[in-house]
Amino acid sequence: MDSASQRLLATMPLHAITSTYGEAGLRERFALEIAALPDADRGLPERALDLASRLHADDRRDREPYVNHLLRVAIRIMSRYGVRDPDVIAGALLHDAVEDHPAELAGGAEPSQRAALAVLATEFGPRVAELVAAVTNPPWVPDRDEHEQYQEHVADSLQDNPWARVIKASDFTDNGVGLIHTTGPRLRKLASKYAPLVPILRDLIARPDTPLDAGVKEHILAQLDRAEDRFAAVLQ
Repeated sequence: MDSASQRLLATMPLHAITSTYGEAGLRERFALEIAALPDADRGLPERALDLASRLHADDRRDREPYVNHLLRVAIRIMSRYGVRDPDVIAGALLHDAVEDHPAELAGGAEPSQRAALAVLATEFGPRVAELVAAVTNPPWVPDRDEHEQYQEHVADSLQDNPWARVIKASDFTDNGVGLIHTTGPRLRKLASKYAPLVPILRDLIARPDTPLDAGVKEHILAQLDRAEDRFAAVLQ
């Protein structure tokens, strides 16, 4: 990609990059973002992307490779939220790894979330594993309402982990935007899942200990407001 294309790519909305350039464009934008990091901080996010790419290689999200979602979540926290912490960027890239691929992560060990998180702690450090744990949905408890359990988990797990809130905000934003590409019964199901999270996330993001600038918080809160309107329209 020539320099003019790179300059354009650096300013494009993430879903515009996705629709125009696909995974290759998102990877190029990610490379542009981490190029701004100190040399010593680039290795961890690069290794996290390599692992996430391998784990999710056969996964798809509607009409696109699943890794596109992971790239957008990570790029957003850098480009829109101003995050330069390599642990948080790595956690964003790996945020679905334990939930979706515990067996592949754990290898010969017991294929549990606990074992998978232990592997992440060894490979990427305990803080990255802690961030991933905070945004990983636990196995569904039989006889529980699935959406209710999900809401309780989000509220409880992010209560004492401010940086995990940052990852979850980007993940939720990407999921909310993605609804415009969803049709049929699944659209209503996802809206029912995500709508009750809006007030929970709004409260968490607005808290003083959430490590984001005031302008970034306002941006996220405005996105949550728009998401709430979108969910309400679907559920009507």
